Amino acid sequence: MFNPFRRNSSKSQLRPPRAPGDTVRAEDAQQLKSWAQGRGLVEGFVEPETVVNEMSVVLVDEEGDFIRRPIGGPKGIDAVAKLLGAPIYDVEETGYPQRMRERMERERILRKREEQRQRRERLNREDNA
Repeated sequence: MFNPFRRNSSKSQLRPPRAPGDTVRAEDAQQLKSWAQGRGLVEGFVEPETVVNEMSVVLVDEEGDFIRRPIGGPKGIDAVAKLLGAPIYDVEETGYPQRMRERMERERILRKREEQRQRRERLNREDNA
């Protein structure tokens, strides 16, 4: 609660779920590895840690399909790079690849069209009833 008389207030009580030195969890590593198998070009993009989310990696294939998993901290970057043998980039420096953004936009448009189709069907059923 707000206390106007407190001096040198303590740091925020919000903490990331794991310590910054931790590495990728076994189940996350397995999901990343199985997702990357059988895909041609796979690149990794490291997302920074925030108060809400821990550091994560986004793997993107040549079609723009992607998967996102937490990696814990900087040690997780090396673990993922070694596990997959894929190039890893800092998303703050490179941004997300264009193919990923285009795929997300296509999927958004298709979702919107489907929602509009369902609304039209509902309206037609209500008019015919």
